[in-house]
Amino acid sequence: MSIWTDLIGVPFCLGPVDAGGTETRALVAGRESPDVVFLHGTSGHLEAFSRNLGPHVAAGYRCHAIDLLGHGYTAGPGHPYEILDYVEHLIAYLDAQQIATAHLVGESLGGWVAARAAVLFPERVASLQLVAAGGTKADPAVMRRIKESTTEAVLTDDPSLTRRRLELLMFDPADVSDELVAVRHRIYHQPSFQANLANLLCLQEMEVRTRNLLSTAELGRIACPTLVVWGTNNPFGAVPEASAMAAAIPGAALEVFPECGHWPQHEHAEEYNALSVAFLAKAEATRSTH
Repeated sequence: MSIWTDLIGVPFCLGPVDAGGTETRALVAGRESPDVVFLHGTSGHLEAFSRNLGPHVAAGYRCHAIDLLGHGYTAGPGHPYEILDYVEHLIAYLDAQQIATAHLVGESLGGWVAARAAVLFPERVASLQLVAAGGTKADPAVMRRIKESTTEAVLTDDPSLTRRRLELLMFDPADVSDELVAVRHRIYHQPSFQANLANLLCLQEMEVRTRNLLSTAELGRIACPTLVVWGTNNPFGAVPEASAMAAAIPGAALEVFPECGHWPQHEHAEEYNALSVAFLAKAEATRSTH
């Protein structure tokens, strides 16, 4: 499968959006709201959701997959990217697209950003999906693994290292296509990306990460419908982490996929898409009654 075959028959546009002065790469698919915004993980990019956009558009949603601040082909400031920076960029994107309220789907770092956005800007978040989300723990071994594998892949011009970084995310290495490796390798080897790598990886430093973590009290303030999605073989967080996250958010549901790593939306796309579309429909029905 190819990223482009994933999008066959899907009306979409791909290009820059001025989000509060930050040039932001965005893929917008579908023509009708409600709006669903997909947010990727650390050192990732919008292609992480290529297997999800078509089914969500077919279900009646306008979908936005964006490159987060300083990621992919989105500009980054010349200072460390902390969670509030990502949240402010997300809100600026919503404003630029004239989206009053959006359903947020956040994977890994994207989930961390989405959850904090739901805490700080509850009026802007219609529902929340936390897909292998980070932000509740600071595990030195995991942080070191992310930092070292990313740094090696970015600063060494060897596609096999980019492949290894992607395979780290998957239960089955076959889910890492040659095309996905090529896309990420090209992103990693932009001079601007390499120059800002330390800013992008700052959340893997203990002091920075600790002050950005989501507290149980903050999770308890999330008022929108929430779905936590996890994999049994997530290399960056075991299932109890997901269970604790779901337990802390009022009314949150938890879904765990077997034989699944850190990209449930990609590794188990068919099952995830059905789950997500059903969740969104229920969230929309709840909104219409209030």
